Amino acid sequence: MLYSAVMKRWLSLALKFLVSGLLIWFLFRDIDLAATFDRLASTDPLWLAAALGLLVVQAVVMVFRWQGVCVAIATPLPFLRVLQFLFIGLFFNQVLPASVGGDAFRIYKVHRFGRRLGEAVNGVMLDRIAALVAIFVLVVLTTPFLFTRLGDDPARWLFPALAVPALAGVGVLMVLDRLPSGLHRWRLVRGLADLAADTRRVFLSLANALRVMGAAVLGHVLLSLVVYALARSLAVDVGIVDCLVLVPPVILIAAMPISIAGWGVREGAMVTAFAFAGVSAESALVVSVMFGLLLIVIALPGGVAWFGGDGRTSAVAETVAADRPAATEPR
Repeated sequence: MLYSAVMKRWLSLALKFLVSGLLIWFLFRDIDLAATFDRLASTDPLWLAAALGLLVVQAVVMVFRWQGVCVAIATPLPFLRVLQFLFIGLFFNQVLPASVGGDAFRIYKVHRFGRRLGEAVNGVMLDRIAALVAIFVLVVLTTPFLFTRLGDDPARWLFPALAVPALAGVGVLMVLDRLPSGLHRWRLVRGLADLAADTRRVFLSLANALRVMGAAVLGHVLLSLVVYALARSLAVDVGIVDCLVLVPPVILIAAMPISIAGWGVREGAMVTAFAFAGVSAESALVVSVMFGLLLIVIALPGGVAWFGGDGRTSAVAETVAADRPAATEPR
């Protein structure tokens, strides 16, 4: 059984490498590499620095988003710890086969800090859910512009249509504690009940929802501006509105755990999406590759924090445990 599980993991990893490799090969096969390298060599350093700066700001906004979730579910964490754990998660998102792989390390660090495992899991899950919902909020808000870009293409309905089941899914999460009482003897069902209560705390409290979703939407807007700045640095003719409309769906597609850190999938989605804005495949591909490289650069401090950390988070936890507020709903 153990051998079978190991083989499945290695097979899954090999398939993800294969998906990334094939997609990258397919996208680059008709690209003039010499012209591409010339374009990279002529990158405007000021716009590139602006893109990097915006990405740093976006990471800080992600800290406020996650911290808002933690406050909402009555498991607050100090800002600097959230910053450290977030960057560790970003680092492992880049080096692990799936774009959500860093979440496991965030959960581990929060648990080591002194929070119960269920609390750590719920905090990270709801942070992810808020980010996902924010993408669909942006898609809905920019739907008129999306229709303008896509014209009569049936694809224009895809992401607005996906917003409905996504939001419905959040509603389902809120009522998971309404399962028959006889099922609550199972640990998994009790965990789902806790998640349901925490989901209500985040999304049904106006103050909490505004804090968390405001940060989540702002984070995706900043990612769109990062792509715009990269495009400008490479002299690619694309507007801010185009980026605000087209980048969030690209981020959503790239998050699917079918490749290595989204490589290949992100590039394919970027090429397809920006074609509707009149951007050539070569230009969109270069922008996407630069975006992926910047994500690696911004995540490097997380690797330093992980490999250079002393691991004494549990000692710090003792200093904040006494100040932890009680939950407004029974856990």
